[in-house]
Amino acid sequence: MVYVALLRGINVGGNNRVEMSRLKKILEGLGYSDVSTYINSGNAFFKTPESDPRKIEINIEQAIEKEFKLNLHVVIRSLPEIKELIKAIPSHWLKASDKKCNVIFLRHNIDNRDILDNFSPKEGIEELSYHPGTLLWSANTSDLTRSEMIQLAKNGLYKDMTIRNLNTTRKIHEIMSSLLS
Repeated sequence: MVYVALLRGINVGGNNRVEMSRLKKILEGLGYSDVSTYINSGNAFFKTPESDPRKIEINIEQAIEKEFKLNLHVVIRSLPEIKELIKAIPSHWLKASDKKCNVIFLRHNIDNRDILDNFSPKEGIEELSYHPGTLLWSANTSDLTRSEMIQLAKNGLYKDMTIRNLNTTRKIHEIMSSLLS
């Protein structure tokens, strides 16, 4: 099975520094194969016969804590999950130059459609929808500072989320798909 590990809150503003080369070695040390990374925000790709994403998350979190002395959350997604996500991305996002489009990956403990009840997107400014494992959020760039989601970091659920922009999410899909060849 092909997976991506999405590390939350690393290499932001000089905090929680995780070198991708060291992360790659950690994952290889856990027995994962075909390990690679993409950009410094913590996207690591690998293959493993393990089918339980929670076990993978725990193994990676423990290894990161041991190596880097950081208590980080990791979100694991399989290639089939990412393929379904890509299909769910609104088509108007693909051509929207006037919108900020983000995929908010949810940890398993908050992954439920009812999570939408915790947010009140502002009509005419932003859109928010749920797709299993994610929230799909977009906002007009001209109104970004007025959007509710710009204040996401103040929400108690934020610690169980990790965000990737549309381009990074599409690149994640591309890299994962290439691991099948």
